[in-house]
Amino acid sequence: MPGDAAAVKGKRLQRAALRRAWTFARPYRTIIVWFLAAILAAALLALVPPFAFRAIIDDAIPDAQAGGSRTAIVVLAVVVVVAALADAGLAIVQRWCSARIGEGLIYDLRLALFSKVQRLPVAFFTRTQTGALISRLNNDVVGAQNAVTSTLGSVVSNVVVLITTLAAMIALEWRLTLLALIVLPLFIVPAKRVGKRLQTIAREQMGVNAEMNSQMTERFNVSGAQLVKLFGRSNDEVSLFDKRAKRVRDIGITSAMYGRVFFVALGLVGAIGAAAVYGIGAFFVVDGTITSGTLVALAALVTRVYQPLTGLTNARVDLMTAMVSFERVFEVLDAPEPITDRPGAVDLVAPTGLVELDHVRFRYPAAADVTVASLESPSALGGADPDRDVLLDVSLTIRPGETVALVGSSGSGKTSLASLIPRLYDVSGGAVRIDGHDVRDLTQESLRAGIGVVSQDPHLFHDTIGANLRYAKPDATVAELDEACRGARIADMIAELPDGYDTVVGERGYRMSGGEKQRLAIARLLLKNPTIMILDEATSHLDNENEAHVQAALEHALQGRTALVIAHRLSTIRDADRIVVLDNGLIAEQGTHEELLALGGLYAGQVFAGDNALLA
Repeated sequence: MPGDAAAVKGKRLQRAALRRAWTFARPYRTIIVWFLAAILAAALLALVPPFAFRAIIDDAIPDAQAGGSRTAIVVLAVVVVVAALADAGLAIVQRWCSARIGEGLIYDLRLALFSKVQRLPVAFFTRTQTGALISRLNNDVVGAQNAVTSTLGSVVSNVVVLITTLAAMIALEWRLTLLALIVLPLFIVPAKRVGKRLQTIAREQMGVNAEMNSQMTERFNVSGAQLVKLFGRSNDEVSLFDKRAKRVRDIGITSAMYGRVFFVALGLVGAIGAAAVYGIGAFFVVDGTITSGTLVALAALVTRVYQPLTGLTNARVDLMTAMVSFERVFEVLDAPEPITDRPGAVDLVAPTGLVELDHVRFRYPAAADVTVASLESPSALGGADPDRDVLLDVSLTIRPGETVALVGSSGSGKTSLASLIPRLYDVSGGAVRIDGHDVRDLTQESLRAGIGVVSQDPHLFHDTIGANLRYAKPDATVAELDEACRGARIADMIAELPDGYDTVVGERGYRMSGGEKQRLAIARLLLKNPTIMILDEATSHLDNENEAHVQAALEHALQGRTALVIAHRLSTIRDADRIVVLDNGLIAEQGTHEELLALGGLYAGQVFAGDNALLA
C-alpha cells in the first residue's frame, strides 16, 4: 500500500522516477506555475498586516494624537482588509489550480493504467489479485496525485512562508528573531517523533481497512455469500469483521489524540515564542532599541515560523511516501506485453474460416514474463507454471464450415490449443494460421472479430439482458436482438420476463440458470456473427432439458461456420464432422465417431454405453 514503511525506509528519491513522474505533470506545467505563484503571493500578502499594524502603532496613532489627520489609520486599516480579501482570492486560485492538477492527474493515470491493463495478456489475469489491481487504479493513483499537489504545494508553501517570514523578522529585529528560533528544538524533536508515530498509525489503519474491505468484497458477492451460508460461517464472519472494525475504531481514536497533542504542542510553542518576544522585546522598547509597533509586528510574525519548520522536518518522508505510489503505478505500466500487434500487421478481412495448426508447440509463459509480483497473492509468490510443453507437435487443419470435436483427458491440452486460435497466448513453436495468415501477422482486433467463443461458464456483466447482448454489437436493434435470441432458443423466456430485455441479470448472471446463461452467450455470439466458433465445454454441467435447449441453439449457431468443439459428453461430439483425440499434448487419433470406434483405440476405450456417456 502507499506509505508502506518497508518501501520508504532507507530509500532515496530516484531521479528517473522523478523525471517519469514529471511526464505526467508536464501537461499541467502552466497551471503548476500559477499554483506556485499564488502560494508565493499569498505568503507575501501575509506580511502586510503585521507591517500595517506596526505603522498604525508607530506612526498613524501618534500623528493623530498630535492633532494630525486620522486618514492614515483608515488607509492602513483598508490595506489590511484588502490584503485579507486578496488572500481569500488567492486561496480560491490555489484550490482551483490544485483541483485542476490533481483531478487531471488522477484521470490521466487511471486512463493510462486502464488502457495498459486492457493490453495485458490473459496470463496476467490468471495470476493477479483483482483487489490489488483495483487498488493501483484507486489508492495509488490518488497517492501519486498527492505527490504533485498536496506534497509539492506543502513543501513550496512551507519554504516560501519560512523564508519570507524570517526575512521580515530579521529586517525588523534580528536579535528577537534568534530568540524566537531558540525555542524551536523544544518542539521540532518531539514533533518529528509524533509525525513518525502518526505515519505508523496511518499505515496500520490503511492495512486494517484494506483487510476489512477485502472481506466485504469477497463475502458480498453472490458466490462468497452463498459459500458462507452453506458452511454455516456467518457468525465467524461477523466476529472477524467485528475484530477488524474495532481495530479501525481504536486506531482512529489514537490517531485523533496524537493529532490533537501535536497541534496543542504547536500552540504552546507559539505561545512560548510570543511570550519570549514580548518579554524581551518589552525591554528593548523601554530602552528605545525598537518601537512598540515593531514589537507587535514581531509577535504576529513569530507564530508563522514554527508551523512551516515542523512541516519541513517530515517533508522527505511525505515526498517518499507519495513517490512510492508513483512507483507502484509505474510497476503496472511497465508490465510486459508479450501479445502485441507486429509492425505492419494486417487486418483479417472477410475470413473464410480455414484454420491451420502447423507443428505447434506451446508452454505457458513464466510468471516474470506476464505479471507483476506485487499484484500476486502472497501464497502464490514463488509459484510458477509448469516449465514444460503442454502441446508437443500438433498439426491440424480445419476446413471452412467444418465442425471438429476436440476430446481427451483432463490436462491433455484441449483448452490450451483452443486459446491459441484467437491468440490469447502465442505459440512456443510452429504457427497457427487463419486463411493462410499467421495469427501473429494479423491485428488482434480483426482476428478476434472473426472468432466467437462460448465457454463452460460464460460471463455476464451485472447489467440488463439487452446491454449484455449489445456488448457484441452496440448498435443492434431490437429486431436484431429478437432474431439472435430466437436462434439461441431463449426468445420465449425473455418475452415472459416483466422487464424483457431490461431485466438485470445480476452479478456474473446469477439470476439466470446455467442453461439460460449459455443461451444468452450464444445469442450474444450470433449478434457478433463470427466465422469461426470455439465451444469450450459449453454443455457440461447442464441437465438434460437445458442441454437439449443449448444443443438446439448451437446447431443453429454452427450452421455455415467453422467450429472447434471441446466436450466430454458423447451427445455433443458424435455428430461432429471429425473428432480429434489429444493425449499428453499430441494428437493420438482422429476421424468420425464411427471410424474411431472401429479403430478400437484410445477413443473407443473411453466411450461407455449410452447416448449420454462421458469421455473420461
